[in-house]
Amino acid sequence: MKAQAVRLHGAGDLRLDTFELPEIGDDEILVKVISDSVCMSTYKCAILGTEHKRVHPDVAEHPAIMGHEFAGIIEKVGKNHQDKFKPGMRFAQQPALNYKGTMWSPGYSYEFFGGDATYCIIPAEVMELNCLMEYKGKAFFEASLAEPMSCCIGAFHACYHTKMGDYHHEMGIKEGGSLALLAGVGPMGLGALAYALCCDRRPGNIVVTDINDERLQRAHRLFDHKAKEAGIRLDIVNTKDLPDAAATLKEINGGKGFDDVFCFAPVGAVLELSSAILGRDGCLNFFAGPTDKQFSAKMNFYDVHYNSTHVMGTTGGNTDDLIESLKLTEAGRLDPAVMVTHIGGLDCAAETTLNLPKIPGGKKLIYTHIHMPLTAIDDFRSKAAEDARFGVLADLCEANHGLWSAEAEEYLLKNWD
Repeated sequence: MKAQAVRLHGAGDLRLDTFELPEIGDDEILVKVISDSVCMSTYKCAILGTEHKRVHPDVAEHPAIMGHEFAGIIEKVGKNHQDKFKPGMRFAQQPALNYKGTMWSPGYSYEFFGGDATYCIIPAEVMELNCLMEYKGKAFFEASLAEPMSCCIGAFHACYHTKMGDYHHEMGIKEGGSLALLAGVGPMGLGALAYALCCDRRPGNIVVTDINDERLQRAHRLFDHKAKEAGIRLDIVNTKDLPDAAATLKEINGGKGFDDVFCFAPVGAVLELSSAILGRDGCLNFFAGPTDKQFSAKMNFYDVHYNSTHVMGTTGGNTDDLIESLKLTEAGRLDPAVMVTHIGGLDCAAETTLNLPKIPGGKKLIYTHIHMPLTAIDDFRSKAAEDARFGVLADLCEANHGLWSAEAEEYLLKNWD
């Protein structure tokens, strides 16, 4: 059958291709992709090409479909999986396969498997690893965003703490402790904040920093009331002009260092600030993946030795993390829409990916069966004069505190080409 997809042909070479999908085998599943959210990791893959660890060396001959944060509908099931999966089922998937020691993943490594596509084929290893699951939620975008949210959840679970004289690692952020999210008002930082306010192992207080006033104000608008409802103190701070940011953040934290610190930007100054505000037994999670293989920054190793501070990094979540994200979302405790600021069709996905660092805001959400320029949710109202459909989308988002919603998605899918 014919499919369209944004595919990687080489470093910086993304193309919207029309091509023939082969017939599925007994151990494969054909799916119709509905939504895919664009990840900074996809940008890194696109600009690096075969220099990226997940991209196969013959990508020029066998281009890889981009996008790994996707959801949709099962169309056809090979006979080996017909007892569990049926046509018409909605699906979510965990792309962090780690299959038999390889780094292959949808959105990086497969010729016929990825999210920036109208249709794709899910290979046998995905079902073997239980990384394909039925999705029973309302909106496809929530299933797409379950993947980036699972990265945040996995990062929280991977943090650890110790006690003096005891070498046992207690996993997870410190319950009732202090949490700092530095450069934390981008999409992943806001996802982490949303999870911190609703998870079962919650901090007692949270400090979020950035240097962009507009994004900081958006974080205030979205989370101040949620923090009060959760009984968690939340401080959102612009560190741009602070003469001593570390001292200020510690002062906010009662004069002490933080139990858990997440660094969401691969910037030396942010990472060094992260190190400087660690308290005793403080855990620093370097969440942001750099493209520079020689990236480094200073860390206080006196504190590593005498105050048991430690650093670790996570990339991706696992299937349990994704299931936790879906369950929290379905229960209404977690709203991944806080990540999303832009909506577009498959026709804008390549340009969006290649220019991702230059486009302000949070997650860019792609609907693969529509044609629509990438459009900020905040711009819907101003576009209503030229296209009345944007006015309806504006009404629906404004009714949801300015956020994308299941109702907005339903209207989009019914009314766009």
